Amino acid sequence: MRGITKRFTGVTALSNVSFSVEEGEIHAIVGENGAGKSTLMKVLSGVYPHGSYEGEIVYEDHPVAFRSIADSERVGIIIIHQELALVPLLSIAENIFLGNECASHMVIDWGRTYARTAELLKRVGLSEKPRTRVGDLGMGKQQLVEIAKALSKEVRLLILDEPTSSLNEADSDALLDLLLDFKARGISSILISHKLNEVSRVADTITVLRDGEVVSTLDAKGGEITEDRVIRDMVGRSLSDRFPPRDLARPLGPPLLEVRNWSVDHPLQSDRRVVDDVSFTVRAGEIVGISGLMGAGRTELAMSLFGRTYGRYVSGEVLIGGAPADTSSVTRAVAAGLAYVTEDRKQYGLVLEESIRRNIPLAHLEGVSSRGIVQDSREIAVARDFRDRLRIKSSSVAQEAINLSGGNQQKVVLAKWLFTEPRVLFLDEPTRGIDVGAKFEIYTIIHQLAAEGKAIVVISSEMPEILGVCDRVYVMNEGRFVGEMPVAEASQERIMGMILRSQ
Repeated sequence: MRGITKRFTGVTALSNVSFSVEEGEIHAIVGENGAGKSTLMKVLSGVYPHGSYEGEIVYEDHPVAFRSIADSERVGIIIIHQELALVPLLSIAENIFLGNECASHMVIDWGRTYARTAELLKRVGLSEKPRTRVGDLGMGKQQLVEIAKALSKEVRLLILDEPTSSLNEADSDALLDLLLDFKARGISSILISHKLNEVSRVADTITVLRDGEVVSTLDAKGGEITEDRVIRDMVGRSLSDRFPPRDLARPLGPPLLEVRNWSVDHPLQSDRRVVDDVSFTVRAGEIVGISGLMGAGRTELAMSLFGRTYGRYVSGEVLIGGAPADTSSVTRAVAAGLAYVTEDRKQYGLVLEESIRRNIPLAHLEGVSSRGIVQDSREIAVARDFRDRLRIKSSSVAQEAINLSGGNQQKVVLAKWLFTEPRVLFLDEPTRGIDVGAKFEIYTIIHQLAAEGKAIVVISSEMPEILGVCDRVYVMNEGRFVGEMPVAEASQERIMGMILRSQ
């Protein structure tokens, strides 16, 4: 790609960007949210067609002009977006060949479809049957189905946009191993990722983007490129401390949230307990982490406490400020002082097609209304106030949420719940899919909220995040709490030991 410049109304998203990928190379592109990484890949794959940008693309020594994704796929360039494009109700085979059916005379050849699917699944290391419904697979296996779909189109250059953001460590490792296997077969890959440890493990070359421009292109083959060097190029400054400073010895207030003997069954399988007799406390001004493997029941616990939005309530009680609290519906939970920032901000946290000013007051419309009618002036004032307080980068509060970077979308979700003035705040994977600079800002906000006396519960799959942000840690496995310790006594090894010993 040579001299690529892409402009939107009033904004230059890419400015004279050039980079190249060799055959059989894994080329990583890193940068803060909003740096232009996904925009560059949309130019390459034809999502933004030829003529909508300046510069040229040269593929196998020939200039190309892709006017659609179909054009780029025809020559073997396949992009897998962060939000997977699978149909949950269809089978693996139907998903892989959707739009590219094995057919003759307008009739699908199911025998050939299933046989070809079985071959592709074997290549990506999946043992599932071709007829298995995609909705019955975990996120890691769905990601592999997407890659099998790419292989069905004779991929030569595979583009992966944050492929491990929703995966656990084991699934992430399996996916990275698969990329290395593709490399050995001559397939090139472009990897967009915020996880620098993964980038350093597999990448041959690293291109760093900042504000739509190439800052550096680093040769990673020698293994001499440090994460600190990459971070410095990404954010324009050194982040020697990944987490804000904190005082673990600071005085805390009395218990603000108490959960006693909380049990919840699976919403569809009444014989399956997903949260089993869980009890815990969080004091005013305290940040408590809940650590565990994916599937341990952490999200289920938080959602069941917040208005019983998950599962079938069995038993248990919630106390806030020492008094019993009714959290049996979302409205009652919010009134009691609870707030829950979901792990899936795009599906459950935001109305993406609406503006910042419309999203922020959604959980507390009474705060911007008079006699049941939303007042535009109050809505705008509230949105501007939170935009300034949380440093949300936007052209104005009229900007649609879908056009914000991941980190700024997360800040809008935070603002939405902070506007309800909660006493207890659950943060479920608060920094998933956002860059190191934006993570630091989110951590700073968390510390400020704790300093104001709120009780904070952080659920995270990243153990360094739990250890770097929290005061105390609960360890969860198979629906139960299996350990608790102050963060000063915690380590990744000790947490994993508690999980393994409880199985």
